[in-house]
Amino acid sequence: MPLLEVEGLGKRYEQRALWRPARVTDAVRDVSFAIDPGETFGLVGESGSGKTTTGRCVLRLIEPTSGHVRFRGEDVLALDRKRLRALRRQMQMVFQDPYASLNPRHRVSTILEEPLDIHQVGTPTWRRARAIELLELVGLDRDAITRYPHEFSGGQRQRIGIARALALEPSLIVADEPVSALDVSVQAQIVNLLAQLQQQLSLTYLFISHDLRLVRHICTRVAVMYRGRIVELAPVAALFDSPRHPYTRALLSAVPVPDPDVPPQRIAFDPASVDLDAPLTEVAPGHYSR
Repeated sequence: MPLLEVEGLGKRYEQRALWRPARVTDAVRDVSFAIDPGETFGLVGESGSGKTTTGRCVLRLIEPTSGHVRFRGEDVLALDRKRLRALRRQMQMVFQDPYASLNPRHRVSTILEEPLDIHQVGTPTWRRARAIELLELVGLDRDAITRYPHEFSGGQRQRIGIARALALEPSLIVADEPVSALDVSVQAQIVNLLAQLQQQLSLTYLFISHDLRLVRHICTRVAVMYRGRIVELAPVAALFDSPRHPYTRALLSAVPVPDPDVPPQRIAFDPASVDLDAPLTEVAPGHYSR
């Protein structure tokens, strides 16, 4: 049974102004996928393709306009506030920008203990011990507990963000471009940490990224988004070795080749050549394309 099932998810924004008719934007349209326990499912695409909106809708940080999100068979979108708060212990998010996602006025102790305090888990003494345990789990020294976010590097801040997401022992982590704001030398450390934590804590990841090389390295299956819709979904090897959709082929052709003697072979993509309303069709076992 899948841990997470997303079916027909949609998010529509309306921009209203007195001098013109309302402008409707479908940020996400009819997105469906499922994630098995222990899997790393990648969601890729250009900026503005709807990746982050999809991830936030899954957690109801943004309220979807349509569709269903089921976590362990329970419809997340049908829950009242009390039940949703309880379920959020199992579904957490690691945000893209470690400089904006941590409150600069709070010490690390407050940042890590806040989820435990909100859900009334343990005593104050136990929460402090748990916060220290979380710091050590993500590779930081326990002395960091009394410091402020501005005293840390970007990679260290992201480790604190990961520790906060793990505070309530969730099963699902939505990682929204967790390394895109970091130096290349630090990115590998954070990716290795996420992989280590997945094995150690039996975590499931929805990994949102525009870095295709990174996705190929850590994901088991990948969905490619374009203009709010999934245009291709496949196991990672099948997607990279035999992409079927023109947008996927164009996206992969933009990945830099590390060999300077190999000339780049960019593929031009014509948006008019694809029908986004065509259904996802299985073109190979487990491989779907429009």
